[in-house]
Order: sequence, then structure tokens, then C-alpha cells
Amino acid sequence: MKKAELDRLSRQYQAVLRKHLKRNRPAGLQPAKALGRRVISAGLETLDLARIHQQALIELVLPDYSPRVRDAMVRRAGTFFAEAITPIERTHRVAQENYVRLDRLNERLHRRSAELAASNRQLKQEVAQRKLAEEALKESERHYGQLLEQSRQMQEQLRLLSRQLLSAQEEERKKISRELHDVIAQTLTTINVRLAALKKEAALNTKGLERSIARTQQLVEHSVDIVHRFARELRPTVLDDLGLIPALHTYMKSFREQTGIHVSLSAFAELEQVNGDKRTVLYRVAQEALTNVARHAQASHAEVRIQKLEGAVCMKIKDNGRGFQEQRVLRAEKGNRLGLLGMKERLEMVGGDFTVTSAPGKGTTVRAQIPLMDRKSGGGRRR
Repeated sequence: MKKAELDRLSRQYQAVLRKHLKRNRPAGLQPAKALGRRVISAGLETLDLARIHQQALIELVLPDYSPRVRDAMVRRAGTFFAEAITPIERTHRVAQENYVRLDRLNERLHRRSAELAASNRQLKQEVAQRKLAEEALKESERHYGQLLEQSRQMQEQLRLLSRQLLSAQEEERKKISRELHDVIAQTLTTINVRLAALKKEAALNTKGLERSIARTQQLVEHSVDIVHRFARELRPTVLDDLGLIPALHTYMKSFREQTGIHVSLSAFAELEQVNGDKRTVLYRVAQEALTNVARHAQASHAEVRIQKLEGAVCMKIKDNGRGFQEQRVLRAEKGNRLGLLGMKERLEMVGGDFTVTSAPGKGTTVRAQIPLMDRKSGGGRRR
């Protein structure tokens, strides 16, 4: 049979089947029988008609309908096919067998479509999971990059702090050396000269001897005061002998006399029960903060307030000076930053926290908080 004739017969079959499927109510199957007779006339077998029917079914039913409608149309088309092959097959049994084969073929087609849809869904899920993994990897890379940059900045900060500490130590040594050379040494030399003069006066003339001795005693007392001042600056004995509050009172009295800045202190009595290292840190922080007030704040008044919080001691040093821009000072690389870093380092050594708040024209507040309990002990006894 020529291909052109087979195509023409296929188109006829598809057209008749389309009309049959479009009817809402059951229609007669005479057109199906007529097609069957044409197939017989063309010399085709049952399998050939099945192929024609399958091709027509795929083009008419599968593309544009829902599964429910499609199943109904497949059943109606099956009935149409069964009637079409009646003239070809000798018995209804053979027609029924072909219908069963066609139904199984349709079932395999539906099953294959479902498997393909499930495979597509799984593929989409895998693609989405891979995208999430890639985003997580990128985020991790960004996070580690930030940590690396923070580490680099901290190392640079430590190097800068070390250089500044060495410079400050050297400057302090120069200061003590100058004081010892210019004040103590000269005073002692003067005392030695006066003693030699007194020796001569005692041998020659006793008049005015008492006055010379009094002057020499004044020089000795002045030298002792200077030595005591050095000792207090290096380590105040009153802090060890009497406690933190008396030590602060003594320091603030000297501070007022030297700077003219009025300083007030408020504290609680149980403060002396805090361990010695923490009391020393509080003293040094107050000392450094007030030193900064005298050097930079241009203030007339400062206040030191020490309060007991739940499980901690909080000390605030507040002045009414000119203030400063916090970020500018914290980013500075000169000595005015060393005092802040030094206070912060001291507090962190005992598990404390340090903050400073300031604004131009609004004064400065230094806040130091130290836990009453040792953080490493997990809430154990006071140290």
C-alpha cells in the first residue's frame, strides 16, 4: 500500500474520530464500521488500524485535556476502535483482546508520564539544593574573610599598643630620671653644702646656726615629699593598707590641688570586699580617666561614682568638659588613644567591660564594670 493512501486513510480516521469524541451524548458507531470496511479494502490488518488509532488518539486526546477528561475520551475512543475493527476481526474476542492491548498501552503511557513528572520534580529539588549549598559556601567564604580581616586588624592594634606602651614606659622613665636628677639630686647637693657650711659656722660662730638648720630640714622634708609622691604614683601604699576608697580620696585630693578641678566620689562600703587585683584595676582606671580629664577635657568638675549591680561593680567617671568625637579618637594612632586602650586591657584582664561615651560639648563618661565573681569559675566564690 502506498504511503499517500495510508496517510489519507489516517486523516479520514482522525477526522471521524474527532467528530465522535466531540459529541456530548452517545453517538452511533456506523462511521467506525465504515472506516473498518475501508481498512479492509485497503488491505490493512488489525495492527495497522491499531497504529492509525493510536496516532489519532495521541494527537486528539493527550495534549490539551485534564487527566479526568482524557481518560473519558480514551474510553470513548476505545469503544470507537473496537467497533472499527469489528469488520476486520472475525470474532468479538479478538477485538476485545486488541482493546485490552490498547488500554495497557495507554496505562503505560500514563505511567511513563507520571514517572517523567516525578523525575522533573526531583531534578528541580536537586538544583535548588545545589543553589542553597553554593550560597552557603559563598556566605562562609565571606564570613572567614571578615574573620581574617578582624584578626589582621587586631594584630596591628596589638603591635601599635606594644609600641605605645614601650614609648610610654620610656617617657615615664625619662620623667622619673629628670625628677631625680633635677630635684632630688640638686636638693641633696644643697643639703650637703649647707651641712658643710654649718660645720664651719659651728666652729666659728654659733649665731644663725638654728636658722640654717631649719632651712636644711625644710630641704630634707621637701625631698621626702617628692620621694613619697613618686612612690604614690608608682604604687599607692594606702591602697594596700587602707583600701580602695581611702586611696581614691587621697588621689583626688592631690588631683584637685594640682589641677584645680573639683572631683566628687561616691561608693558603697562593701567595695573593699572585692579582691585586690580588681580594686587595683578600678584605681588605675579612675587614675587614668582623671588624667585624661586634666589633659584634654578642659573641665571644671568631674564625678566618680561606684555602684553595686547584680553580680558586678560598676564605676563611672563623668566630666563636664568639651568632649570629643569617639570614632576619631578610637581610630587615632597617637598617645591619646593609649590611655583608652590601657584601661580596656586592664579591665579585660579581670573579666570586665569598658565603654566610653562622648560628644563635642557634652562631656565624657568612662564606664568600667567588673564581675564580683570570677567568670572562669562558673559563678563560684568571690576572689
